[in-house]
Amino acid sequence: MKVDFNKTNGLVPVIVQNYKTLQVLMLGYMNEEALAKTQKEGKVTFFSRSKNRLWTKGEESGNFLFVKEMMVDCDQDTVLIMADPVGPTCHKGTTSCWGEETAKGFVYDLEATIQRKIDEDDPNSYTNQLFKKGINKVAQKVGEEAVEVVIEAKDSNDELFKNEAADLLYHYLILLKAKGFELKDIEGVLKGRSR
Repeated sequence: MKVDFNKTNGLVPVIVQNYKTLQVLMLGYMNEEALAKTQKEGKVTFFSRSKNRLWTKGEESGNFLFVKEMMVDCDQDTVLIMADPVGPTCHKGTTSCWGEETAKGFVYDLEATIQRKIDEDDPNSYTNQLFKKGINKVAQKVGEEAVEVVIEAKDSNDELFKNEAADLLYHYLILLKAKGFELKDIEGVLKGRSR
């Protein structure tokens, strides 16, 4: 990745996005040293204009931004970092410097929660208990939830319909996990069809 620091007097803007939800988290600036440190350590480090020094996001709060991917724009003077945030990003305690988390992307966080409950093998977790019963039970549960969505779709109670639709989506995510897939795999299929 080649970044042109000369165009911008040694500092380039850096946009940080949540790699799962795609929510924009913050904007900061990097010099060459901050970029090198970020690439080496895998944690986002900026050049703080107010402190006049390198500053690793989370160095005091513990709310680090772990790098998943870095890209430079077409003019090579702006960096985009896809990151996995630990805790809130903004110093005001919000998910991003533009406010709280949006509903868009929440499903990816839910998918990660499902993965964690299974990985931790929590015996008290409904998700883990269902997963451990095997693919047949998980698929059966998705079928039951799908029927309930159809039944509620024919009635006029919007709250019941939305709740059943949420149950279906939740169990569908468990089924994807049981089959060894992720939501992004299914998105890829849909994206391929749209061409």
